[in-house]
Amino acid sequence: MRSRTNPRRLMSDIRRLVEVVDARPLRRRVSRDVDDDVVLAVAVAGRADLVVSGDHDLLSLGAHDAIRIVTPAEAVRLLGT
Repeated sequence: MRSRTNPRRLMSDIRRLVEVVDARPLRRRVSRDVDDDVVLAVAVAGRADLVVSGDHDLLSLGAHDAIRIVTPAEAVRLLGT
């Protein structure tokens, strides 16, 4: 069955929730997966409170630059309080 979601409305909703940032590469490699360093750089540039991920390489760090890295379930618990 095809979704009834209106793509234009969805994109409009997303634009209201996101902040576009210009992230500089990290000074040194942090994660075991170099692609994850991009996620961390964006989190730093955006002054994120949390990185929410199911990625094991990111989760193994626990935090970066005082930004906690948590699972979706942990984020729900943290944000629900």
